Amino acid sequence: MATAFSSDGAAALRRELRPAAAPRGDLDGFYEMGRAAAFVRGGGFRKVALQFPDELLADAAAVAARMEAETGAEMYVLGDTTYGSCCVDEVAAEHAGAGAVLHYGRACLSPCGRLPVLHVFGQEPLDAGRCADAFRELYPDRQSRVVVLSDVVYAHAMGEVVCGDPPVPVPPGEVRQFGRQFPVEAPGGLQDYAMFYVGAEGLALTCFMLTWNRCPFSSFDPTTGCGRRETLNVNRALMRRLYLVERARDARVVGILVGTLGVAGYLAVLQHLRELLRRAGKHSYTLAVGKPNPAKLANFLEVDIFVLVACAQNSLLDSSDFYRPVVTPYELELACNPAREWTGNYLTDFRDLLPGACAHVELPPAVPAAEAIPDISLITGEMRATQLCDPPAPQLPPGTALACRDQTQALMEISPAASFLESRSWRGLEQQLGQTPVSKAVQGRRGIAIAYEDEGHQQP
Repeated sequence: MATAFSSDGAAALRRELRPAAAPRGDLDGFYEMGRAAAFVRGGGFRKVALQFPDELLADAAAVAARMEAETGAEMYVLGDTTYGSCCVDEVAAEHAGAGAVLHYGRACLSPCGRLPVLHVFGQEPLDAGRCADAFRELYPDRQSRVVVLSDVVYAHAMGEVVCGDPPVPVPPGEVRQFGRQFPVEAPGGLQDYAMFYVGAEGLALTCFMLTWNRCPFSSFDPTTGCGRRETLNVNRALMRRLYLVERARDARVVGILVGTLGVAGYLAVLQHLRELLRRAGKHSYTLAVGKPNPAKLANFLEVDIFVLVACAQNSLLDSSDFYRPVVTPYELELACNPAREWTGNYLTDFRDLLPGACAHVELPPAVPAAEAIPDISLITGEMRATQLCDPPAPQLPPGTALACRDQTQALMEISPAASFLESRSWRGLEQQLGQTPVSKAVQGRRGIAIAYEDEGHQQP
């Protein structure tokens, strides 16, 4: 399993090294140099961060030089993103002291909270004639209600993309989601429309199909010039996600993975998840490990399940290769909030769960432990509590850093990690002071692992 957001690193080891690609000739048209320069001059920015995905890094030096010549501002190219390349890396930009970010390439269009951002998607070529022919072949009935979506790199030919959240109220009959706006006339909203997607298969299409899972989808791939009806079994995918909800209900220790530091509202949803887990009687740890992969998360054996706080596209992480499952904030709320029920609508944007949002559901009042109705796990067959309850008060104050020896057992009961360590037969290297014989230091092997200097010689 390897995606742009999560990789085990094997692809990098097997990658064939090739000469660096030459910068593309039409920089002005592809990177919209005029619009980008006007944004920098209009904002009066003196330092600007340029964020490129891997496939466009060959043009980074040329674009930065042109931008400095046209604006007089200092340009900093971000070498690597903290998380997914579709999100604006405000953390790396602030390290360089940048006042704004120019984000190039594909984007999830998640709103940012700290720095002004201009998205330059890049104008990938699109054969409009073949796309129109594929559309007419897939939808011969002229009375069909169809919403046309596209990957952002083809937005120059589509015209439906809006960057970020609109500052004005949404007018009646219009839906704005995933940074896009849709004029809707059907009484049932977007669910009464068919979807036609222009772009290659990827995370964006999967996110759309799960969100609007009642809509039939078709697509046109500009790279191959072919249109087709999407055959992704949405019901099977949703069954897999609902299975993860059951795993979340059984979990006792939950790891909250910070998968973004730039999407607006991520701190609020972190606090929301901590409070939800506390009310559900589960222990939680907040972890910032960069781009998650199976090797990183396998270090946290005491965690039963992870919840990933990331943008809408990167939150749908395939965790089949992971030691523990990885769920989305919406799936965790389905598992822990008794007031939220599965309605068939799947939410991928964590901001929809926050107070004041369209899909927010208040937590119900706590139920005394004696009155709580037990539930049976569909996976383990064991009884579990599903009602929210007020957890018992801790035996030690939350700010206690040191404890006496007679309070060790109390500390172990409070910390699930300490309890897990106590149950393991091997707990790591032990000092064993006074039990290990003292020996003199000897010279070790010299060289590198591929060819030590004494390779082939018998060791004394």
